[in-house]
Amino acid sequence: MQRKFIVLTVIALLLTLFLSACQPVVDNSSTVVTLENGISGTLRRPAGATAGPGPVVLMLHGFGSSKDEVGNMYARLADALAERGVGSLRIDFRGFGKSDGDTGSTSVTAQVEDAVTAYNYLKGLDWVDPARIGVIGFSLGGGISTIAAAQNPNWFKSMATWSSVGDMVPDFVLSLSQEAFDTAAEKGVVGLDLGWRTIVLKQDFFDSLGQYNLGELIAQYPGAYLAVAGDQDFSAAYAPGFVDAAAGDPKDAWIIPGGDHIYQVLTEDQTMAESVIQRTADWFKDTL
Repeated sequence: MQRKFIVLTVIALLLTLFLSACQPVVDNSSTVVTLENGISGTLRRPAGATAGPGPVVLMLHGFGSSKDEVGNMYARLADALAERGVGSLRIDFRGFGKSDGDTGSTSVTAQVEDAVTAYNYLKGLDWVDPARIGVIGFSLGGGISTIAAAQNPNWFKSMATWSSVGDMVPDFVLSLSQEAFDTAAEKGVVGLDLGWRTIVLKQDFFDSLGQYNLGELIAQYPGAYLAVAGDQDFSAAYAPGFVDAAAGDPKDAWIIPGGDHIYQVLTEDQTMAESVIQRTADWFKDTL
């Protein structure tokens, strides 16, 4: 009887170890990497028992921001993805955060080029499945994601956007003012105080805003698509139409009641921001 009990105990222990090994194990460490052109990134790889390549998400930050994003929302999303067995790479566009360059050289086209550099880096990693790469963009990063995904329709299996720009010229007139556009047109450069940082932009940036029609480009992207927007933000006017125009499936527009551009992440109550993070992590887990 005692021998039978010991045998059953050993079997139970082995079964427990086997089941635990089958679950994604989160590697709480992140690696700072430097890509071509001095682009700085934070790479997060979830450790696990699976030997084969797995999914990963490229994160593209918003205008004037950096790779961890406002309220550390991208750093927190990286944690949530890792808990679900999904890796991630969040980058600073050139001229922002820890990347080389200056803001005066930034443009929509330059940021798309940075996204291309980051994608090429990811697909070359031995633990990344090139067929299971996703992308997320916040605000202007949403526009960059859309352009990159449309120009390279076989790259991204799934995409999510948070508070994405839609028609970039009027969107930036609203956020920066017509005076900023006029000054850049007259002098070739304009200095701006964004509230959280100062920034210098050249006319090339303003010119690049009108070179892309996101409403047409989204129709060229064939993958899964989640558009998140707060109903108090300008982006809510774009999200449903973009989702309708998107060619892939599944697709969903999530309009959050009472939501602002940054999902109240700088307030004491993190309920809304955390719901965006968790739902987005679930989205990528299910669609990659």
